[in-house]
Amino acid sequence: MTILVTGGAGYIGSHMVYALVEAGEDVVVIDNLATGFSTSLPEGVPLFIGDAADENLVMGVVAAHGVDAIIHFAGSVVVPDSMRDPLDYYRNNTMTTRSLLSAAVRSGVKRFIFSSTAAVYGNPDQMPVSEEMPTRPLSPYGSSKLMSEIMLHDAARAHGLDFVVLRYFNVAGADPQARTGLATMGATHLLKIAVEAATGQRAKIDVFGTDYPTPDGSCIRDFIHVSDLAQAHRAALAYLECDGPSTTLNCGYGRGYSVLETIEAVRRVSGRNFAVQEGPRRPGDIVTMIADTSRIRSTLDWTPRYDDLDTIAAHALAWEEKLARERTGGDMLARSA
Repeated sequence: MTILVTGGAGYIGSHMVYALVEAGEDVVVIDNLATGFSTSLPEGVPLFIGDAADENLVMGVVAAHGVDAIIHFAGSVVVPDSMRDPLDYYRNNTMTTRSLLSAAVRSGVKRFIFSSTAAVYGNPDQMPVSEEMPTRPLSPYGSSKLMSEIMLHDAARAHGLDFVVLRYFNVAGADPQARTGLATMGATHLLKIAVEAATGQRAKIDVFGTDYPTPDGSCIRDFIHVSDLAQAHRAALAYLECDGPSTTLNCGYGRGYSVLETIEAVRRVSGRNFAVQEGPRRPGDIVTMIADTSRIRSTLDWTPRYDDLDTIAAHALAWEEKLARERTGGDMLARSA
């Protein structure tokens, strides 16, 4: 079996590729390298530089490599950017998924795993949020992913496609061996920003809103280690291979940490202080988002290994320190110590 990973040179995708290679799977990647890096891939994995929306490219790769399953990561993921440029998100996420599904159906691919988001829920009426809760996205990012989910359901019904939709909560951390991690410049992930501040690459970290109805006034998120998330995809693939019915699953740990608690975790594991500036709320941000994980734990053969905020922060920090050393020859870390 060969698995096509779209966006496989990106943050989550590269962790997925490493997990598949370590499991002995044959893998091929399509990535336009807009936010990914060819150096993030294990040696020997075929990389086709192009767009996952290019149906001819996808069909050619599927035919040449005998692909029978697709894991789809390619897309745009920054909520504030989606508020500023919604049409770009509908193109990169919804329209790309439509084209990829078309290519999959035309090529006879029968298994499809889709990278979705908890942003489809908006501000839920209760916590933790289960997969049966209403979907009311607050941003074009969330809407673009929900539209993609709907298309996948319809395509599966019409063409006999088997799928798993994985709705991510807050993905964080890096490969425990520091082989890959979040390398995109200007990334907006909270932990990424915090470890950049801890390594002297940022003068401060901004907190958008400290007046929310939460214990410390900042938003609360359910963080999941990126390596655990990759293993959830592996388990989803095994589930489909055993003829499991199509399903939608939350990917989180089922516990929440506030923005301010997360910053303190980075300070704690790094042993460094850095400036924090409080600012106004940001449009599209969700107050609290914690996963009900009962379905994924009962459906997949998946047990998280890194369910600890300090561990997630430590792995993110180790990766960031590696990047800082590569970029500055160690000077930056010396200045921030």
